[in-house]
Formats: sequence, structure tokens, C-alpha cells
Amino acid sequence: MKRKSVKIIVAFIIILVASCGEPETVVTNYVHPDGSVTRKLVMRSDKNNIKQSNIQVPFDNTWSIRDSMEISRKGDTTWVKRAEKQFKNVEEINLAYKSDSGSNQNVKRQAGFKKSFKWFNTEYRYSEKIDKKFLYGYPVKDFLNNEELVYFYSPESLKHEKETGPDSLKFKALKTSVSEKTDDWTYKNLVSEWIGLFSGLTAGKRGNDFTDEILKSKENEILDMVKKNSEKFDSLWSNGYILKEIIGDANALKYKAEADSAIKTVEANFLLDFKNYSVRIVMPGKLLGTNGFIDSSHILLWPVQSDYFLTEPYEMWAESKTPNTWAWIVSGLFLGFVITGVVMRIIKKD
Repeated sequence: MKRKSVKIIVAFIIILVASCGEPETVVTNYVHPDGSVTRKLVMRSDKNNIKQSNIQVPFDNTWSIRDSMEISRKGDTTWVKRAEKQFKNVEEINLAYKSDSGSNQNVKRQAGFKKSFKWFNTEYRYSEKIDKKFLYGYPVKDFLNNEELVYFYSPESLKHEKETGPDSLKFKALKTSVSEKTDDWTYKNLVSEWIGLFSGLTAGKRGNDFTDEILKSKENEILDMVKKNSEKFDSLWSNGYILKEIIGDANALKYKAEADSAIKTVEANFLLDFKNYSVRIVMPGKLLGTNGFIDSSHILLWPVQSDYFLTEPYEMWAESKTPNTWAWIVSGLFLGFVITGVVMRIIKKD
């Protein structure tokens, strides 16, 4: 719960990711009008051994698999595993998520599909949703403006393109602003989550000297205390100093076990071992709306990383429509019949 420790944690996670050997993975969902989904995986690695336990999404030997090798102009070798499977419906995808034994098995994910008949058109909605990790955190939109939010959720390729383009200075400044604000967002969430969990563990045991409302009102005070004592936070927490400052000597002694339990849960949720990947969606017909980005192949793209579902569910969705040709024909025939009837009636009157 301190600024320095968060930086160390991030560095540790980067080292851990690099050492685990998980591939760079892109999942493409081809959504069909009947609700079936063709999923294609492309996994790239600098090692000729892509283990199933390191793959970020559900994958097994029931998929059609093809292995290949690519050599760059510099002579670097990349091993590529391509896999494809037809799912009858999203329920089959969700069953695969539930039985996942890969690197992200501890994250709850769910796919959704909806088909709506609108006479002239049939509309479709496909989504993939990841449950949030924190129960008592703040939405990132409370800390970032609209431009910063777009940058925050953007794929790394798009960020790099902006940062090296003609407006590079503007986007480098934007990057710095987002980094600083999301740091503040993270610290605020850690404190808020601890307060919420600690309140739950001590509910019904406390007197009137510190209620849930009193604890919540101390949120900014606790946050300032954490930042001020960041260099020696661990020792100050271990000897009870910080907890005494928050709830008093007697309560700190009485509820130390609950306070320690809450902070361990916060750390476990924050340090969730999640491996990033990308999701692409190809919808039937004409696109109506989405919260995704367009990649170089003109396909909808979403990066998937743990920050996105820290305090809110992360949902990737797209909506499209296909014309009902028969409905247009029937409507045209009916309209022609009505017009013919009106004309005939006018002629008879004349």
C-alpha cells in the first residue's frame, strides 16, 4: 500500500511474465448469425515450447492445431502455434472458461450472444466480460478525462504509433498524465479495499467508537499516512503504529488479526497472476456499435490486462445487423398491393 512498493510490484510482475514463457496471444472470434462462434488462436513465442499451462485462454487437443516458424530480417526466430475450433454457442465457450487450466484460470470470464429480430433487419450482440477484482474500489473514469480514458484502454500498438507520430510530444505528455493519475487511482483503491474488507471482518464486533462511516471518512487520512511513510510502511504496519493511528491503541490491539487478514487479501487480489492477451471480434453484417478499437486488419480489437478489471467488470462488446431480404420483399409486395388497390378504387370512382 505504498508508492515505492507499487513500482517494485510492477517491476516484479514484468520479470515474472518474461520468465514464465507465456506466448503473445491473440484470440479472434468469428461470430455467425446462428450464434455459433469460430475461435482462432495465434500464439507467438521465442521458445519452441508453448506449454498449455502458459496459454492465456482455454485451449486443448480438441482444437485443430498447426505449428510453424518465422524468421525475421534480423535472424530472430519466432515459433507460432495456430489453433481453431468451432463452438456451437457461447455456452460452450463459457464451459471452456469454467474448466480452464491455463495461466488465467483464476479469472472469471463469460461470453454472451444476443439475437434480435427487427423485421427489416436482424441485430446481433456479442460480448466477453471479465469480473472485477476489488469490491470497494473506484472507477478509473473518476480519475481520467475522456481523452485519457481512450489512451488508458488503447492497444500498445496504437499507443506506440501515437507516441512516435507527428504529435509525439502531445501523446508523451498524455502518457505521463495517465501514468500519474492511474498511480493515484491504484493507491486510493488499495486503501478503500482494505477499509471495506476490514469493516466486513469486524462488523458486529465493534462498539460506537469506530463505525463503518468513521472508517470511510478516514480514507484520505490513511492514504496520506501511507504515502508519507512509504519508505518504512512495512515496519510501521508490523509494529502496529499505522493501525493505532487509524483506530486507536485499544482497537488496534483487539482487531490486529482482522486488519492483517484484510491487507493480505488486498495484496492477493492486487497481485493476481494474470497474463495479458488480445481479443478480436468479427461480427456478421454491418457494424452498429462497439467499445473496441480497429486493428491494422480492420478488425475490432481489445487488449486484455488486469488494470482493466481492477475495480469494474471489463466488457468487450460489438453489435451488428444483417438485412432480412425476405422481409423487404414481403413489405414491397404488400405496399404494391395497397397502392394497386388505391389506384383501382380511384379509377372505379372516376
